[in-house]
Amino acid sequence: MPLAYALASAVVLIMAMTWGVLQVQVTLAGFLNSESIWSKAQKQAVIDLDNYALSGAPADLASFRRNFKLLDGDRWGRDAIASGHYRKEDLDEVFRRGNIMPAAQSGMIFMMRHFTGAPHMQASLDAWRSTDASIAELGRIANQLERDYAAGAPRPETVAQARARINALNVYMQPRTELFSVEMVKGAVWAGQVLFWCVLGAFCLAAGLWMWMALRIVESIRGSEERYRLLFDSAGDAIVMVDRGSGRILDANRTAAAWTGRSERELVGKDFSSLFAHDPLDVDNTLSLPGHRQGDVALTALLDRDGQVRPVETRSSIARWGDTEISQAIVRDVSERVAMERERRVAAKALGSIAEGVIIADAERRVVTVNAAHVEITGFTVQALQGLRFDDTRSLADDKPLPDSVWRSIELGGNWRGEVKSRRRDGSTYPELLSISAIRDDAGQVLHYVAVFTNITTTKADQRRLEHLATHDPLTGLANRAEFERRCSAALEQASRARRCVAVLFIDLDAFKIVNDSYSHAIGDRLLAKVAERINAELGEGDVGGRIGGDEFTVLATNIDTRDGAAGIASRLLTALAAPISVDDYEIVLSASIGIASYPLDGENPAALITNADAAMYAAKSEERNAFRFYSPIMQADARKRLQLASELRQALANDEFRLVFQPSLELRSGRIVAVEALLRWQHPKRGLVMPDSFIPMAESLGLIRRIDEWVLRAACAWIRQWDREHIAPIRVAVNVSASWFGHPAFIEGLHTALRDYQVDPKRLLLEITESAILRLGEGTHRTMYALHTMGVGVAIDDFGTGYSSLAYLKLPAVVCLKIDRTFITGIPRNPDDVAIVEAILAMSRSLKLYAIAEGIEDEEQHEFLLRAGCEEGQGYLYARPLEVPDLLRMLKSGGSNPPTRLRLVPPPRAG
Repeated sequence: MPLAYALASAVVLIMAMTWGVLQVQVTLAGFLNSESIWSKAQKQAVIDLDNYALSGAPADLASFRRNFKLLDGDRWGRDAIASGHYRKEDLDEVFRRGNIMPAAQSGMIFMMRHFTGAPHMQASLDAWRSTDASIAELGRIANQLERDYAAGAPRPETVAQARARINALNVYMQPRTELFSVEMVKGAVWAGQVLFWCVLGAFCLAAGLWMWMALRIVESIRGSEERYRLLFDSAGDAIVMVDRGSGRILDANRTAAAWTGRSERELVGKDFSSLFAHDPLDVDNTLSLPGHRQGDVALTALLDRDGQVRPVETRSSIARWGDTEISQAIVRDVSERVAMERERRVAAKALGSIAEGVIIADAERRVVTVNAAHVEITGFTVQALQGLRFDDTRSLADDKPLPDSVWRSIELGGNWRGEVKSRRRDGSTYPELLSISAIRDDAGQVLHYVAVFTNITTTKADQRRLEHLATHDPLTGLANRAEFERRCSAALEQASRARRCVAVLFIDLDAFKIVNDSYSHAIGDRLLAKVAERINAELGEGDVGGRIGGDEFTVLATNIDTRDGAAGIASRLLTALAAPISVDDYEIVLSASIGIASYPLDGENPAALITNADAAMYAAKSEERNAFRFYSPIMQADARKRLQLASELRQALANDEFRLVFQPSLELRSGRIVAVEALLRWQHPKRGLVMPDSFIPMAESLGLIRRIDEWVLRAACAWIRQWDREHIAPIRVAVNVSASWFGHPAFIEGLHTALRDYQVDPKRLLLEITESAILRLGEGTHRTMYALHTMGVGVAIDDFGTGYSSLAYLKLPAVVCLKIDRTFITGIPRNPDDVAIVEAILAMSRSLKLYAIAEGIEDEEQHEFLLRAGCEEGQGYLYARPLEVPDLLRMLKSGGSNPPTRLRLVPPPRAG
């Protein structure tokens, strides 16, 4: 239809253009006819006037008057049309005298009104207007001659003069008349050409538009076909087009092909009914073959190529393809529906054996039947409940009967589910999760009620236990962080209304990590439980204790009037925690550091109070330990500095900001430097030199300590290699190793790689590790020690005598040295306890064939005592502070004769 409309529009357009051309042609014919009549009238007027001048015949004058009237009428009509002021009757009279065909009159008026500027039109009009004065003068000459002849015969001279003037006017008008005729003809030719091209253009435009529309429609039809085919093939159901007359398949989509195991081409022409396992007309279906009637539905089984069946539902509709009446069969997979039906049957059979109690009651809620689980849970048999409503034995948790809203919600088409209290046959009660729904007839009236219930006694107990676990620490029973913050938030709201003070105490156990490592994590856990008991014992009514992680505890103090009131609680807590704690067969002594932040002075929300109390605790731990501190803003600044330090520490390795210094270790008898200990320094770009005790704990908490240890090990090997190239006397280099790196699976491989890369003799390297770190490593220590022994690398036990340990690890093969901690060296020779400990360590090392190194020797008396006691090596400020490499090399090269400023070599000069 769009193409037909377009074609009709094109025809109408061409016919309209043709009509327009005809109208223009008629108008041009009118102009040409008018021009011809005007030219003839002008020429004849001249001839008639000249004859009248010679003869004075009235007939000649009358003929002149007729032509002159025609010429003057045309002039008037031309000027009237141009000005637009005229009466139609006058203009019609002019056209009539000019013998202008009526069909051309309106076109001539239109063109003279609006197209006077068209090519040749203006020139012809100008030529026409140029004769107006000459024609008017001819009229005056005629009038004069008429007067002369009326008065008698004019003189010959007068006639000759008139004729001469007539001839002159004719000579003047003749070329203009011809120009008028030529321009009029040219204008007609130009107009004809324009009309031709307009008609041709209109035809081409109409043809082009029709072709464009035809292409658009063809593309639209093709697109519609493609979209139909896409929808047809992508449908989730199988769609088959069947010839109703023959029952043969005309077309099928991809789903049909996939389900039948045949290609779409194979399906075309096949009998539709052969696709099914049995005829849908069988007595079980009572439905006709799809396609026999509009809207037919059949349940059957679709066969694939291998004989496998698929339960399907077919639905047909009637359509026409041209002259062919077809049936469109939609085949839907109902495997899921069939499976659900089977499941429903199974569910019906299983209802009697499910663990939940089931009650079926009539519309009055009187019990009709119950399942076995109901009898087991409640003790009521169906006979015992005869005549009773099932809600008679149930109530809400507050012993009120089930409200009417329960039954209204069910009557409105919903169901009800909730927790109720149910009574057993023996009178006891239990919590029950009850679900009630209704079975209705077609009119929506309730026929039966179905109630399903579960005994949730165990579930409620588990829920209470889970709720407690969700809000409390499972190890200590104290509130966890989330619960503590919630309780703190509630306390802050009450304190704000009552204008009272609330304080948060942040408690951290001092040196708990050492205790945890020295005993076991199980002992540590039991110790934390004991600590929690002591904290709880010191709390007042309304106070809350919490554990927010590790060995960190919090206390919310609510019964205080001022900030200072929290000091008494903190003092009691410190006293309680400082008392020895018995855990299994051990008696452990601890201390704690406590930080205090109060509302409203130190924070207005739980997060701020906990954070600020944490900062105050850190200050207490840094300054004194076993003490408490109140929060001040400077503490938060210190915390920010620690965070900044952590961020900068991560960049220190990448920016190569670490370096090593070396503290010499001397043979006490000879004063010869036999070893150096590599000590780490951080050359911070802004802070300057940072000592290890300022950043090593942070590195351990950030997990960077292994990378730093590896860097120190490789840097020490690099210096050994460099000194060998400079022919420095070979000395042993001791390197401190953390427990996390020593116990790492890649430690031995990393050590082996460093020794190989720098070609260092393993005997030149001594690894120092604290005894507490060894104990922390557990069973992996033995494997690492045996591997080191095989490589030839020795191990020194650093800070010997300060840990909580047995001495079994001293038998490990890689252990070659004991380093006596400076805490024992400081008191010798005046403190008898320190003297006894040092002598015992030296005696034990000799018995185990280990050599001993004393740390922290600072005066001659200590040197003399150790020398007499049989100590082989020592290091300390008495001999040398940690040295930069150039200073160390000067010492090694000079043999001690020119030590650096403020450094001394031993032994000092002695008499004899």
